[in-house]
Amino acid sequence: MRLWINKRNIITLIAAVMLVILSSIAYFHKPVESIDLKTYENFLENDLFKKAKIVDNRVILSTNEGDYSIIRMGIDVEKLLHKVPVEIEDSSQTNDALVVLMFLAGVLIFTFLFGKKERDIKNKKESKSEFVPEMMTPGAPMQINPVTSKVTFKDVAGIDEVKEELYEIVDFLKNSQKYHDFGIKMPRGVLLAGPPGVGKTLIAKAVAGEAGVPFFYQSGASFVQIYVGMGAKRVRELFGVAKRYAPSIIFIDEIDAVGKARGGGRNDERESTLNQLLTEMDGFEDNSNVIVIAATNQFESLDNALLRAGRFDRRVFVSLPNIKEREQILKVHLKDKKYDADVAELAKMTVGFSGASLSTLVNEAAINALKRDGKTIQMIDFNAVKQKVLLGKKKILSYSPKESDVLATYQAAKALCAYWYEVDFDKVTMIDGFMVEMEKEIASRTELSAKLKVYLAGYVASELYYSEIYTNCAADIKKVKSIADEMVQVYAMGEGIYAAPIDSATIVDEAIEDVEGFLHKMREAVEKIKELLIRKESITKEELGSVVREFL
Repeated sequence: MRLWINKRNIITLIAAVMLVILSSIAYFHKPVESIDLKTYENFLENDLFKKAKIVDNRVILSTNEGDYSIIRMGIDVEKLLHKVPVEIEDSSQTNDALVVLMFLAGVLIFTFLFGKKERDIKNKKESKSEFVPEMMTPGAPMQINPVTSKVTFKDVAGIDEVKEELYEIVDFLKNSQKYHDFGIKMPRGVLLAGPPGVGKTLIAKAVAGEAGVPFFYQSGASFVQIYVGMGAKRVRELFGVAKRYAPSIIFIDEIDAVGKARGGGRNDERESTLNQLLTEMDGFEDNSNVIVIAATNQFESLDNALLRAGRFDRRVFVSLPNIKEREQILKVHLKDKKYDADVAELAKMTVGFSGASLSTLVNEAAINALKRDGKTIQMIDFNAVKQKVLLGKKKILSYSPKESDVLATYQAAKALCAYWYEVDFDKVTMIDGFMVEMEKEIASRTELSAKLKVYLAGYVASELYYSEIYTNCAADIKKVKSIADEMVQVYAMGEGIYAAPIDSATIVDEAIEDVEGFLHKMREAVEKIKELLIRKESITKEELGSVVREFL
């Protein structure tokens, strides 16, 4: 007896009992995921169920991917019987078996703890370098669960143009058959690009909420793993689950984490993950009813393969809100709060704030009001916390009246010259500081010269109207030098193919002379445009044309 109860035999016995108990528990308690009625009907319609088991008031449904459960009273069992074999299980027998297993487990735990001290001593001697955290274990399944978004377009203020772009996507998800019958292929991917805090994630949730479809959220960084191949595996898992829940939306936030342009800094895991993402998007059937929405703050860094036709066909640029949009956003954040402040005045003093920054501003102002024992949020609270609110890593732009006047004059001169010299643009704003230009593949010397004059316009206006040069001209002056150097040294638009660098300075001097003469004549027009900019913060090309025609 003493020989039989030695250390080796005890370990063997413990291992055997543990194996039996774990196998039994695994048999009686397979991981089961609850699903809603819509998902159940989708699975049933696509013949994904292989068998079913009724246990008390729930139905356990088995597929090739795993087991799911749904409340028995919520489904038509007779319809299920016509599709798959169904068995009924008495849960009392299962409970008796579990009682026995729990008793055995108790015995095992006692035996295990009996030798714990000796095992602890041994474990301290083992190398810590062999330890792998559970979250980093290769092959560990990624938890992919859809959510039902309660956000709709009514909850998202200040993005009317973006909403118009996305209404088609919503209608496609809700009425996909209408488009298929007409032979229309909707975009497989929508890329939301813009600075941090403008509400890209909220917009994606609103699309899912409006369409009433499952929403799968993943961060781009979650795909990039330390183990080669794991990122690609997780991409496959995500798309596989989304297709089973179709129609659905996959939202990949910060896609630049995995979708940066491939090049010098080689990263095999990131590249294999990106390749898998491209493959999955190419593999979408035309009737898969799965839309991929991605968001990025770094559009220019994305790989060209992501942006080609058939992947992210639709690109929506979400910019910082203008004064009218800020007023709408502020009203949304203030609707459940007691306040005594002029919202229009708040919108004026928050130039450069994103939607997230405005939300933070309102919350901080409410905290400040509470600290001073105020009954309502007042302007003094907003003024007190304004400087604390950050836009990303940069401090919120806040202009003094003098700075606003200088900046508006600068931008008005640029806008007027762009219109006069026929440089295509969409709008000019005070917020972003630059016009949105329409780039051409082939440009003439006249067109490049006109572009040069537009970038010089603000610099010339500052000297002409204020007898000063301000630091806000830095970016434009850099572009002026770049364009002039390219005109002479790359395109041979100077005195010849072998023109000297001095020709660049000559081109710039000639452009300055032309702009000075033009702005001197059109000073009243610049003043009118400046006043419009200060009031509205942005002017479209059409609005600008109306102003210019008054002075011709």
